[in-house]
Amino acid sequence: MAVTPPALLVEGLAYAYPDGHQALFGIDLRVEPGERVAVLGPNGAGKTTLALHLNGVHTAGAGRVVVNGIEVGKTTLREVRRRVGLVFQDPDDQLFMPTVGEDVAFGPANFGLRGDELAARVDWALDAVGMAGHADRSPAHLSGGQRRRVALATVLACDPDVLVLDEPSANLEPVARRELAEVLLGLGRTTLMVTHDLPYALQLCPRGVLVDEGVVVADRPTRDLLADTDLLAAHRLELPYGFALD
Repeated sequence: MAVTPPALLVEGLAYAYPDGHQALFGIDLRVEPGERVAVLGPNGAGKTTLALHLNGVHTAGAGRVVVNGIEVGKTTLREVRRRVGLVFQDPDDQLFMPTVGEDVAFGPANFGLRGDELAARVDWALDAVGMAGHADRSPAHLSGGQRRRVALATVLACDPDVLVLDEPSANLEPVARRELAEVLLGLGRTTLMVTHDLPYALQLCPRGVLVDEGVVVADRPTRDLLADTDLLAAHRLELPYGFALD
């Protein structure tokens, strides 16, 4: 009987930036298909650096990253980037075409979709994020929340197996946060969400992984992790004032 490989497998991942700053010191992480996992930690903990390894933006200095049984490397980058959709914190890093529809079509066209199939994929992705009917609009004329959802649609249009989200709630007003959360919960995709927004992590991800100083320091159900006030304090995290765990 065939064994289903993990959606993501990170083993001994270490990385130093060109200036010599060591950001990761040996990350181990396993994410099963369908899981939603929050990667938590203070600023500078290595969270985004980890995320950028998952579809090959950064190349591991040591260790390895495996996506659905495919090890990330020079010869597998194209397939890995089809399978792992990375949504950056700033939509400006992903929205660069004159219209929303052209932005959403860019990725799947790069992977070979054309004609009616491409048009159908764009329509599907925009509908999935609640932005149907906006294909002809300029991204510059959208609200921050709408831009964040269109950025998600640009990744969804490539039909990835895994979504990696870098600080998805950053700078969003409460209504936009809620709308994005509803979209993400409805997608049913394996999701790794990098965030220091602890309530958002609790809302979206049953499992929480705490990273600090380039290593995993805790891996627990998110609610249990957030209930450990001593652990949070030791790693410069705290729940917002007045926020209570049910």
